[in-house]
Amino acid sequence: MPTRHVYLARHGAADPFGELTDVGQRQSELLGRRLAGLPIDAVWHSPLPRAVRSARIVGRHLPDATVREAAELVDHVPHVPDDAPPAWAAFFDGYDAEEAAAGSRLADALTDRFARPAEAETHEVLVTHAYQVAWLLRHALDAPPVRWLGLNCGNTALTAIEYRDGMAPTVVLYNDMGHLPAELRWTGFGNGTRP
Repeated sequence: MPTRHVYLARHGAADPFGELTDVGQRQSELLGRRLAGLPIDAVWHSPLPRAVRSARIVGRHLPDATVREAAELVDHVPHVPDDAPPAWAAFFDGYDAEEAAAGSRLADALTDRFARPAEAETHEVLVTHAYQVAWLLRHALDAPPVRWLGLNCGNTALTAIEYRDGMAPTVVLYNDMGHLPAELRWTGFGNGTRP
């Protein structure tokens, strides 16, 4: 039975203008080295510059892989709950019904394209954004839509999900930063105590 191996990664650390920082470039380089031993077929990336640059750096370590844009990976809010949890209410302040519907359509397109089995064994890297990693993880776990909230991931942290016909998805890794030295971990998170 063929398996679709999907390796999700948030782009490297970026500046306020969305360009990779030196830290983000180093993180992307280390992610590429980690993935170099796998038979990667394709590296898909969001159209936003921080993801494009990260994907190109990762792709240099994967000479047999194509590096391509996938519009479905763009950064967006995938789900606006009807009654947001109190801690998240301010985050959703200002989202109107049209924006929520657009985000929902993008989220459906993301799962329709990448969260399903393939006809042949494939290994794909998706360089995207924190919300999209959270949405695909929530989907793989068959959790309610609101559960994407709080599933943050670090810059270039690795999440791996496997898809097979007739079976529920298998979450192999989530937010794994083992390829990063301590000083490059936990970027992309708010302040807090980290293990």
